[in-house]
Amino acid sequence: MTPEQVTAFCLSLPGAREDYKWGGVRVFSVAGNKMFALIHLSATDGLAFKVDDDLFLGFCDRPGIRPAPYLARARWISMAAPYPLSTSELQALLTRSHQLVVGKLPKRLKLGLLL
Repeated sequence: MTPEQVTAFCLSLPGAREDYKWGGVRVFSVAGNKMFALIHLSATDGLAFKVDDDLFLGFCDRPGIRPAPYLARARWISMAAPYPLSTSELQALLTRSHQLVVGKLPKRLKLGLLL
């Protein structure tokens, strides 16, 4: 997937919106400010998103994937383009990242955001 395809996919998820922050980072979030993915506009950092706690170390051991700077403690991974994952795997992980964030929202905000 290209960064443009990732952007289109992230924005297709329920309640997703896009902001630009920190001098060149595209931030995808739900419920106003709860981030589930980011794309750095500089090619060095690439794409970052949240993964399940029990899968975090396994992903960090894969070539081309590393803990996301500043967000690793929250179990985020990072990868540079071209992404080392297939389209279907990347879409599944982005969807899961979205659902992990939505799952922590208050009940009144979750309505309509769960897949």
